Amino acid sequence: MKKLNTRSFKLLAVLLACVLFIQMPAAYAASLDDLKKERSELEAQKKALNKSLQQKTNELKTNQNHQEELISQLEKIGAEINTTNHNIAVVELDIEIANQEIDDLEKDIEALQEKIKQRDALLRERARAIQTGGTVSYIDVLLGANSFVDFIDRFSAVSTLMDADRQIMREQKEDQEKLEIQKAELIAKKENLEANKAELEKLKAHLVQKKKEKNKLVDDLEKEEARLHDQKEQLETHIHETIELSKETEAQMKKEQDRLLEIARKKALEKAAAKKKQQQQSSVSAGSGNLPTVSAGTWTRPAAGRFTSGFGRRDIGPIGSKNHLGVDIANSIGTPVIAAADGVVSYVGTMNGYGKLVMVTHSLDGAQFTTVYAHLSGFTSSVGDVVSKGDQIARMGNTGNSTGPHLHFEIHVGEWNGKRSNAVNPLRYISL
Repeated sequence: MKKLNTRSFKLLAVLLACVLFIQMPAAYAASLDDLKKERSELEAQKKALNKSLQQKTNELKTNQNHQEELISQLEKIGAEINTTNHNIAVVELDIEIANQEIDDLEKDIEALQEKIKQRDALLRERARAIQTGGTVSYIDVLLGANSFVDFIDRFSAVSTLMDADRQIMREQKEDQEKLEIQKAELIAKKENLEANKAELEKLKAHLVQKKKEKNKLVDDLEKEEARLHDQKEQLETHIHETIELSKETEAQMKKEQDRLLEIARKKALEKAAAKKKQQQQSSVSAGSGNLPTVSAGTWTRPAAGRFTSGFGRRDIGPIGSKNHLGVDIANSIGTPVIAAADGVVSYVGTMNGYGKLVMVTHSLDGAQFTTVYAHLSGFTSSVGDVVSKGDQIARMGNTGNSTGPHLHFEIHVGEWNGKRSNAVNPLRYISL
């Protein structure tokens, strides 16, 4: 086997360097894709956590509403207990009055019994007087009159005596009946009051038990609220940690993009001549259109054609207007689309209304930019490609929400953030 001469060795070294150069961006791009995937996963996790947090917040609100309802019920029960206590106090006072009336009646009964006792003694004395005088009756007294006048006197005396006896007996009977009636009424009244008091005491016991049960429910709800608060705090802590992790991932992504851009800057000069020659050759076979003139300076026009729409709000017919976050350059399908500045291809694919698009990340004079090339018909670059200003990266088309063949071109200060809140007017950097 012949030894390699110096020229052959140098050629082999150059080829090996080219192979390594081609492989390195692909590896870096894979790392960047992994970080983007991690960021997406973190965003999905954060969304799920926020949903759980909202659910816990709703559960807490429901718990608090239930507590408010129970507290309102407790206040009502408390008012009922107070009313019952008041009624019990009234009944107890009525019972006390009834007891006093019974005591007074018993005193009256004692006095009446004394009167009855005295009347009994009087009647017994009268009976003894009659017995002492023999068995003389009222008839005998009348028949013993000496004259008619004496008869009249005797009859009057007998009538008076009989009336007095009848009155005593009648009063005796009435007093006894009155005593029995008053005593029965007071006993019935007292029994009714005692029964009413018993019912009120029963109602009070029921209300106290009901209040106790409600208080237990409130205690359980307060414990549940404390548990929900703990879970909510844990979710908030987890969300905070996820946000911190997301920030860390963003920092890693930026670091990775900066590394890619640093590689791009180092390799751009070496690759520029060969890449441009290759792109020029491919542009001839690509179809209609020519490569645009590459401007001096940092930026250049991304495609040849007619400037049709600028940056800002524009009328879109009867439905109103929308914010146009880039500029439009119209030309035929297949017209070459070139990188507007040195950078690294960070996305190649399809996205919503953009149709087919390419994104290029740039690091220029210490600042980071992202350029977007949309409505393409095809690609001539891949993710991780290090491109120089003027290198062809795609072909103009009419994909996505497009009304005719054109290139929609955007410039974002910083990385692509999805909301496109950092889009700026491309005419600040390029001339059309």
